[in-house]
Amino acid sequence: MSKKNKIVLAYSGGLDTSIILKWLAKEYDAEIIAYVADLGQGEDLQEVYDKALKTGASKVYVEDLREEFVKDFVFPAVKSNAIYEGVYLLGTSLARPLIAKRHIEIAEEEGAFAVSHGATGKGNDQVRFELTFYALNPEIQIIAPWREWDFKSRNDLLKFAEENGIDTGITADKPYSCDRNLLHISYEGGILEDPWSEPPENMFEMTVSPEKAPDKPTYIEIEFSKGEPVAIDGKKMSPVEILSSLNTVAGENAVGRVDLVENRFVGMKSRGVYETPGGTVLHVAHRALESLTIDREVMHLKDSLVPKIAELIYYGLWYTPEMEMLMAAVEDSQKNVDGIARLKIYKGNTIVVGRKSDKSLYSEDLATFEEDDVYNQADATGFIKLNALRLKMRNILQK
Repeated sequence: MSKKNKIVLAYSGGLDTSIILKWLAKEYDAEIIAYVADLGQGEDLQEVYDKALKTGASKVYVEDLREEFVKDFVFPAVKSNAIYEGVYLLGTSLARPLIAKRHIEIAEEEGAFAVSHGATGKGNDQVRFELTFYALNPEIQIIAPWREWDFKSRNDLLKFAEENGIDTGITADKPYSCDRNLLHISYEGGILEDPWSEPPENMFEMTVSPEKAPDKPTYIEIEFSKGEPVAIDGKKMSPVEILSSLNTVAGENAVGRVDLVENRFVGMKSRGVYETPGGTVLHVAHRALESLTIDREVMHLKDSLVPKIAELIYYGLWYTPEMEMLMAAVEDSQKNVDGIARLKIYKGNTIVVGRKSDKSLYSEDLATFEEDDVYNQADATGFIKLNALRLKMRNILQK
């Protein structure tokens, strides 16, 4: 293979992708272009850039994808109320299709024959990346080193790193792996593999424990337009500013921790611990406003779609015809979701204490228990008898 051939590698600067960079250059005798996606992981990306060049990359892309991530991936998930298996707000899952989309764009710009990633053969990420690669460029070649090379253990990787002068940065401070972006942090592996073992308190980065949260509640108001958050406490903000601000206030009040054993797409169960402070608050606020503005049957139908939408996101099926259809339905359902949700945040709890909208379907005149001249209660008699007809027939048949 000629050295003119190029491979674009999704690079994080960690042990795996640093070794992969060097391994690809040797194994494929190719020019390796490193691609670093900035999704708000809070790392020194200049350091990652420098390390990629030092490890052998011919070129490094550092792409700021934060606004696109929040606006085009996080907010649609909020609008759809997507939660996987009842608790997981899909922080990692939502990031992967965006990372992979830009990965393909760079490969096409550079004329690369292949793309490569550091996902293992056991996890979900390999599926999420590669399904997106194939959806956007069916002709691209994909190199997944974890499914090709002969390394069997972490010690094998460390030995390769030492032989090739790669700085591993491995310490004993974090005996687990973590993935961070603006929406969340995920923790898995290592000491967390025992589902009976409580996560150590010093592990958490975005949230304090309920015990250390303030004894006084915090009140906030979140304004939505067509289901999308646009302001906090009356101040208009960009998508990144909104999520960052909510991460701060929710994290300070112990909101957003989740510990679950989830079903991976590849078939095994995995224990994951997550922090999603701002995302948790957004989901609660959004549902509160939907309750005021969406027709009953539309809401119930939309709710029935939530498990499927969450499953598609989790499995990496963002760029699919079924996802396009479902998200079109979600968007249509949000056309009247305008207004403000008022929340009380206190010691790990996000409590709805008010909601208002100019497009509210709620009528105080209809709902009141006091005297009214709008609703004739006698009308309910026929309504109940008609709905009871099939139950009466069933009873007659049984007798």
